[in-house]
Order: sequence, then C-alpha cells, then structure tokens
Amino acid sequence: MGFLVTTLIFSVIGVIASLCTRICCNRGPSANLLHLTLVITATVCCWMMWAIVYLAQMKPLIVPILSEGE
Repeated sequence: MGFLVTTLIFSVIGVIASLCTRICCNRGPSANLLHLTLVITATVCCWMMWAIVYLAQMKPLIVPILSEGE
C-alpha cells in the first residue's frame, strides 16, 4: 500500500512541476521541451532512488547476527 501511495505522490508532484515549468518558463518550443525533459527525468530518478531504498529494506541482503545471549 505504501509503495503505491508514494508512487502516486511522485506522479502528482511530477505533473505539478511540469505544469509550473510550462507556465513559468515559456520561452519557445525547444526550451519547453528541454525543461519538461529535465523535470520528468528528475522526477523519475527521485522515484527510482526512493523505490530502490524502499524495496531494499523489505529483503535485506545482510541478515543481522544475533549473539547467544539474545
């Protein structure tokens, strides 16, 4: 559930950032394409970083070693 909700939040943030870029930085078709490409790439990279960290915590590669007294 948390993975899906946060993915939707990243999608909404990406759409809002894209709209703000279109409204605030309207300098021509090629500049708009560059700005939108940068915003979408940044959103996807941030989501991928979050997803890798989130999923790595579900099945850790290193298992904690408990001592005999615990």
